[in-house]
Amino acid sequence: MSTRVDKAIEAFSRGDPICVFDSEYREGETDLLFSAIKITEEKIRTLRKECGGLLFLAIGNEIGEMFGLPYLQELYDNSILNDSYPTLKELSTNDLKYDSKSAFTLSINHRDTYTGITDSDRCLTTKRFAELSSELISKKDRESIAASKLGSEFRTPGHIPVCLEQKGGLKTREGHTELAVAVSRLANEPPVVIGAEMLQPEGSAALSVEDAKKWASERGILFLTGDEIKKKIQGD
Repeated sequence: MSTRVDKAIEAFSRGDPICVFDSEYREGETDLLFSAIKITEEKIRTLRKECGGLLFLAIGNEIGEMFGLPYLQELYDNSILNDSYPTLKELSTNDLKYDSKSAFTLSINHRDTYTGITDSDRCLTTKRFAELSSELISKKDRESIAASKLGSEFRTPGHIPVCLEQKGGLKTREGHTELAVAVSRLANEPPVVIGAEMLQPEGSAALSVEDAKKWASERGILFLTGDEIKKKIQGD
């Protein structure tokens, strides 16, 4: 197993895709993932055409803290916002079937995009967010400049939904956001990952594990499970 996991991590670091299945006890989904800093229009097109699910950006908790990004669930449950917009309280996310908290934070578009939804627009938003995150995270004064730097290049709402890793990563939550970020760290890539959920062709359910493995094998894409990633982090 270790050799295959290592090969998957190496592939991811080269900019190649990998497939990650979370668990039968969570969403029971396989996501196709790319390193965001190495994304191209062609890779965005692959996610859009081959997966069928939502394109999302998974980011490390340190990136979210640096930019001051809120979890939407906490933002929308804020009492002040609820008083101003009572509908938010009615729409509260209090019944997730697979978790207690959604990972979604703000959605973004790069300011140089037009609508934000084209492959080229989503590529620009994805790649530049990863680059900016990488540029800023090593700066000593990042906390004082990060928000303004983000705002100078990006706007919200946008066409790239962003999912924020729970603090503590896989020790506190075992979702695809945490798994994607964990793979990126193992590959020594910035903790910013673009991915999409793989659905059955008719869109009625998640692509089965067997079908996802077959799809990946036919294309030479390595397939990992959440358990394998956790074991790798723990030292095999």
